Amino acid sequence: MSATPTAFDADRPTPDGPAVNARGPLAWLYRRDLADYPPTGRRMAYLAIVVITTVVLYYMLYIQYAVATSIITHFDMTYRYFVWVSVIGNAIGAFASLVAGLADRWGRANLVVYGLLIAALLVFFGLPNAANKTTYLVLFALVSFIEGIVLVATPALIRDFSPQLGRATAMGYWTMGPVIGSLVVTTVTSNTLDSATWQDELRYSAIAGFVVFVVAIFALRELSPALRDQIMVSLRDRALVEARAKGLDTEAVRRGEWRQMMRLDVLGSAFAIAVFLLLYYAAVGNFVVYFATTFGYSEQRTNALANWYWGANAIALVLVGLLSDRLKVRKPFMIVGAVGSVVVTAIFATRATHLTTDYYTFAWLFIGIGVFSGIAYAPWMASFTETVEKHNPAATAAGLAVWGWTVRIVVAVSAAFIPVLVTSVTPLVEHGAEVKAASVQAAPALAIVNAHPQLFAELNKYTPTTVPPALGARAVKEVGAEDLGVVQKAAPQLKLLQEYGPEVQKASKDGPGEWRNWWWICVGGQVLFLPFVFVMAGRWSPKKAREDAEAHQLAVDRELAALAAAEE
Repeated sequence: MSATPTAFDADRPTPDGPAVNARGPLAWLYRRDLADYPPTGRRMAYLAIVVITTVVLYYMLYIQYAVATSIITHFDMTYRYFVWVSVIGNAIGAFASLVAGLADRWGRANLVVYGLLIAALLVFFGLPNAANKTTYLVLFALVSFIEGIVLVATPALIRDFSPQLGRATAMGYWTMGPVIGSLVVTTVTSNTLDSATWQDELRYSAIAGFVVFVVAIFALRELSPALRDQIMVSLRDRALVEARAKGLDTEAVRRGEWRQMMRLDVLGSAFAIAVFLLLYYAAVGNFVVYFATTFGYSEQRTNALANWYWGANAIALVLVGLLSDRLKVRKPFMIVGAVGSVVVTAIFATRATHLTTDYYTFAWLFIGIGVFSGIAYAPWMASFTETVEKHNPAATAAGLAVWGWTVRIVVAVSAAFIPVLVTSVTPLVEHGAEVKAASVQAAPALAIVNAHPQLFAELNKYTPTTVPPALGARAVKEVGAEDLGVVQKAAPQLKLLQEYGPEVQKASKDGPGEWRNWWWICVGGQVLFLPFVFVMAGRWSPKKAREDAEAHQLAVDRELAALAAAEE
């Protein structure tokens, strides 16, 4: 073979980075393929960048829910309108997930890097400066579109850089993305909302996005299609995977990938995790509203309470990932986590109607829910990618696109359904605060009115200038001129109480029970998760899993020996 460089050689990626001199000096901005599997140090760096990117992206996405009441007030939205901002955003994110599966050939790393930049620009310049609520909705939909793409691209990169025997740990770190993103949201807002506006909070998240983008654009790489389109059980498979990649027809192995994902173990398990996470979605999108309308918590206090949930969940995700990889099984953890989560969430549901439940009772319940859901979720993510690999390792992006689509559709449906089931939320969010304020301001006037109900019922039939003289004289005689002045001064507040008071009072009474019903639906979603564990890939017994790993290593050794002999 001639040693003379060819056009193909000049365009080929090197083991250490993008293509050398490929299509000009700026090729490194989009050519990110690695021709060889990276050593552990660089592989861990890539994984870390993906995780940090995910954290920041979810920080930017979830920040609006932490300042929901402020946004509603600023744009004079109804609560139902704000809900539809979330519904539309999640629906668009769902179909963006499918786009990510189709666009995977553009480069997973490129989707992540430039998706992060676009999201940061939208959150920094767009959302805080939205002219009206319609503009805000459109801009948030664009942010959600980016999130839907990155939701698929980031776990695909995690899968690529983590062999199966380290997959649960890696996925545990990736799953910390949304969780740590939520924790960052609640930590920052609980410490800054007393001196910052909701616009400031959005910009803080975007600044974090810009910082991580600068790191990612220079440092993030991905495996070439020939490497990533294979199953890698352990790092000891590296030499064999690289040898196979030289003769792999990536177009052929990807053929029919979407059809291969239309199976019960893929579709069913994607739906199962989506409904298992119903409480998580409610925590992100509705805890501020729930605790504000039911228990009178401020945004700041609710976000501080949620820290217990996110913190416990993040720790559990990593620890259980390590343990799952050590024992080489996923399913027992999923069952234990799901059952524990069902029990603790059920206890939480029973407390929804008890207004005397204190802050630290909720904190302990959130710790329990966070721990058990983490025990279930990190092994599930590992098992799902392994289930997809069982059908076709080249279909990873397609399988994750199916999962991302399913999750976002369930989020959109659940967000739309909450105001239908929890009807008390709308009057409490829209008028609860002003009714409460009016009740305080008009308290002296209310006492006077309640002492003379029949008289004031007659007076209310007229405007102040049309009261009949006889009725006016009677009012002065029975109530006194000074007290009549008090009532007249409080007329705007009394009118507001008359118009919205009964509705708000009824909502305050019905709200806890309605929320309890929703928490029980969340429990039902967790129960529904359990049977789908049985259709996923993986062993139940650590002993059997260990035997499988040993048999696989023997097969790899034999194939490598055969390849070496053939080269001789």
